[in-house]
Amino acid sequence: MEYGKLVGVYEQLEATTKRLEKTFILSEFLKKVDSDQVVLLVQGRVFPNWDQRELGMAIKLVVKAINTATGAPMERIEQLWKATGDIGVTAEQLVGKKSQVTLFSQGLTVTKVFDNLRKIAELEGEGTVDRKVQLVAELLTSAKPKEAKYVIRTVLQDLRVGLGEGTIRDAIVWAFFPDKIKYNQETKELEISDEERVEYDKHVTLVQEAFDVANDFAEVVRTLKEKGASGLQNISLVPGKPVKVMLYQKALDVAEGFENVGKPAAIEFKYDGFRLQVHKAKGKVVLFTRRLENVTAQFPDVAARVVKFVQGDDFIIDAEVVGIDAKSGKFLPFQDISQRIKRKYDIEDMARKFPVVVFVFDALFYNGRSLLKVPFIERRKVLEEYVRISPDELELAEELITDDEAKAQEFYKRSLAAGNEGAMMKNLQGMYKPGSRVGFGMKVKPTMETLEVVIVGAEWGEGKRGKWLSTFVVAVRDDAGNFVQIGRVGTGIKEKEHLGVSFEQLTQLLLPLVTKEEGREVVIAPKIVIEVDYEEIQKSPTYSSGFALRFPRLVRLREDRLPSDVSTLSTVKMLAEAQRGRSDA
Repeated sequence: MEYGKLVGVYEQLEATTKRLEKTFILSEFLKKVDSDQVVLLVQGRVFPNWDQRELGMAIKLVVKAINTATGAPMERIEQLWKATGDIGVTAEQLVGKKSQVTLFSQGLTVTKVFDNLRKIAELEGEGTVDRKVQLVAELLTSAKPKEAKYVIRTVLQDLRVGLGEGTIRDAIVWAFFPDKIKYNQETKELEISDEERVEYDKHVTLVQEAFDVANDFAEVVRTLKEKGASGLQNISLVPGKPVKVMLYQKALDVAEGFENVGKPAAIEFKYDGFRLQVHKAKGKVVLFTRRLENVTAQFPDVAARVVKFVQGDDFIIDAEVVGIDAKSGKFLPFQDISQRIKRKYDIEDMARKFPVVVFVFDALFYNGRSLLKVPFIERRKVLEEYVRISPDELELAEELITDDEAKAQEFYKRSLAAGNEGAMMKNLQGMYKPGSRVGFGMKVKPTMETLEVVIVGAEWGEGKRGKWLSTFVVAVRDDAGNFVQIGRVGTGIKEKEHLGVSFEQLTQLLLPLVTKEEGREVVIAPKIVIEVDYEEIQKSPTYSSGFALRFPRLVRLREDRLPSDVSTLSTVKMLAEAQRGRSDA
C-alpha cells in the first residue's frame, strides 16, 4: 500500500474531534486493510501492544534527520519548530521547500516506512545514533510534505489523530459486524434500536475480549479477515507473550467490598510491592512488569525461585514482589525495590541490598490450559497444588475466605499492621479479565485514593529552577481511552534526587518526549506515569476532564505502569462523588 493512502486517513482523523466520525473513518479503512503493518501504523505503532520495544529517537535526533534530508540548517529547523509548535508540521514545511532534491527518489510505501522504523528499534552497538538518523532521513527524502509530518510523528510516537483503544475496538466492530451499524454521515450519529444495541454490545464484548487476550489489534483484524467471528474465540494466551493484568476497583470499606463481590469472598493481603507477571515457556522463566517490560535480568533471584518452587511445564501466574528488611524482616515500601527495575549493572549486589519476597496470588494459564474463564476459587486451587511454599522466598498471598464482616475487618486490620496497603476482596466465582476493572475484585485501603496520571505537558521553572521543568500537566483516561487533563503538579518534587523524585530527574525523563514548544510551556508525549495525591477533586471547566485536583502532590514515579494503566475519568467521578460525603460533584 502507498503510504500516502494511510496519510489520507490520518488527515481525516485529525480533522474531526467527534468520536463517532473517527470510528466511521477508521472502520471504512479497516475494510480495505491488507496487512498487520497497516493496522499497527494507523495506531502510530510498529510493534503490538505486548511488545514494549521503543524507537528511542530523542527530539535532537529527529531535528538532525530533518537537517540531513532537507539541507535546512539546524538553527532554522529549531526556529520553525518553535514557530509551529509541532516538529511534524516543521518537517512538512521543510520537505515542501527542501533545498536538496534527490534524483530518482521513489514514493513511500507502508512497508518501507514500517521496515525502516522497526530497524531503528533493533539497532545496537557503535554507530547506532548515526544509523537511526539515516533511516529517518531516508524516509523524509522520499516523502511528500504530508507524509513527512506523519513519519516524524510516528517516530516520536505522538500521532495526534485522537485514536484511543475504545475507538479502535468500535471501528473493528463497525468494519466486520456491519449489519447492526447505521451511521448517519449527515448528523454524525449512530442510529440503532434497543434490540440492535444488545446485539451490537455482544460484538463489542467479543472484540474486546479477543484484544484483551491478544493485546494486539492487528491480530484481531487478521483473525476476523481470515476466520471470521468464530476465530476470535480461539485466540489464546501464549506463555512468553505478556498480557494486560486484571485491575481492581476501590471499595470505601469492607462492607462495600462485600456488596460488590458477594458473600462469601476471598480476602487477601494487599502488598505494597511490584507486580510481576511470571511466564514459563519451553523451560525458560520470563518476568514482565505491568508495563509489559521484560525485567528478568533485574530479578534473577525471583526467576530462580520460580524455577525452584513452582511446578509446571508452562504457565502464566500473577505475583507481587515485596521488599523486605533483611534485619527486621519487615516489609519495605515499593519505592525501595523500585531501584532494582532500572538497574542494568551490579544486579547481584542490588539483590542482596534489596531482598524481596514473592507472593503469588493468581494464575492465568497452566500446563497448556487457559484459566481466564475458570472461577477464582479454582485458580487458587491450581496455585495451592503447584506452588511449593518457602517462607521469605516464595509464598502464596495470605488469604481468608469468609462471609463474616467482622472477621473480614479483623483480617484487613492485620494486613495494615503488617505494613501492607490494605486488602483485596475477590468474587470466588469471578473470571480473570485482562486489563479490566470489572467488579470481580475490589481493593480496600484506609486513605483517600491516590490517582495514577500521565504527564502530558510541562512548564520551565523560574529563578534557581529555571534550568528544569518544574510544573507538570497531568491527565487521566476517558471512556474512549483518550487522555484528558486534570491538573498541574509542582509539589512533592525534590531538588536533589537522593531525597526523592527530583526536578532534574523528571526533566531528563521528559525532554526526549517534547513534541511541541509554546513559550515556556512544552507538550509531552504521554509516556511517564506518576502517582499523585490531592486534597480534593473539584469540578472545573479549566481542564478537558471537567475536573481539577486541588493541591495535587507527586507521591512517586510509577515506572511499573503503562500510560494505558492510568486512572480513568470514571474513577475520578466516583471519587469526587464519594469525598466528604458529598454527592453533588
